Amino acid sequence: MLGLFYILLCWLVGTLLSRLTGGYVSGNIIGMILLFAALCLRWVKAETVRPAARFLLGSMALFFVPYGVGLIESYRVILDNLWAIVVSGIVSTVAVLYVAGRTYQSLNRKQLHKDE
Repeated sequence: MLGLFYILLCWLVGTLLSRLTGGYVSGNIIGMILLFAALCLRWVKAETVRPAARFLLGSMALFFVPYGVGLIESYRVILDNLWAIVVSGIVSTVAVLYVAGRTYQSLNRKQLHKDE
């Protein structure tokens, strides 16, 4: 039960920080970073959080049900914009792969020159 408290506390603090800073970064993301930092700094023991985290991960599919219902409810909008969705998905995937590949090659090249 204490592990769930730590997870919810980090989520709450993250949400508060997000609202205080204008909401540029999601409170959920800030909360995950805070929980990660607390685990790394050993303020929170992983054994304490592990049971609650396993339960939440095990029931994660349940959290996607509302989004699935929303998709089914708005299928007409999706069908009207299907080509834009497909093209943007393909273009963004190719762009991410290209940038990640070039970044890896650049960093790998620098590492090889550093080792010599």
